[in-house]
Amino acid sequence: MAMEKTEILFGFHSVYEALRAAKRQFEVVIISSKRSAGRADKVILLAEKRGIKLEYADPKELDKLTEFAPHQGIVARASFFPTKKATQILSLLKKRETPYFILVTESIEDPHNLGALIRTALCADVDYIMIPKDRSCPPSSTVSRSSAGAMEHADIFMITNTASILRALKENGAWISGLDAHGNTGLYESDLTGNIALVIGGEHKGIRPGVKKECDFIVSIPISGKINSLNASVAGGIAMYEAKRQRSVKYVTEFKGV
Repeated sequence: MAMEKTEILFGFHSVYEALRAAKRQFEVVIISSKRSAGRADKVILLAEKRGIKLEYADPKELDKLTEFAPHQGIVARASFFPTKKATQILSLLKKRETPYFILVTESIEDPHNLGALIRTALCADVDYIMIPKDRSCPPSSTVSRSSAGAMEHADIFMITNTASILRALKENGAWISGLDAHGNTGLYESDLTGNIALVIGGEHKGIRPGVKKECDFIVSIPISGKINSLNASVAGGIAMYEAKRQRSVKYVTEFKGV
């Protein structure tokens, strides 16, 4: 029986990582009939191991399915990416015995920016990712492809009211740091250790006033030269890796006694 709600995944990384992560249900994996040996074989092997239906189709049929997106001869029809409610994160945090690092995206509308932020978050030891349900790009198949499949391994929580969840996080011991070009604290002078939630503003308006009000401090990345701003995903990547650096140093100093 076909699943009621599905979407089209396309491209090697998206389909392969979705199969590896095993968070989605797959209706079918479709491979180009004119494929060459290599990546497609890895997808076929994983699909066979999971007992997922395999089909082969002319590349032109795959073009139609993906609306001419670059599919690399690999397409799948699968359930939508499973997300969680933002309130579920609170019970998880109460059980943690180690400091946590949360990424909160704020009105990120470009799926390529969101995909890049998610991929960087997984590389920078971010524990949880929170995305608004409204005024934001959802975790779609395009985001999955933009993240090179990294999204398929992420724990993503959907927010209905960002300001409200930030208040709840503060009540549970988190410090809220907003990243904004006009922040009054330099990124490299800020403290991003401990329980931290990093808020990355949207491409056009940054962090909304109501959300900014809930931030404990607003940090900015020093910029010199003729350009006075950074792409949202680049700025977020810099901030996440500065947090990773600080947290690694603190761990070595406090827990290993260096």
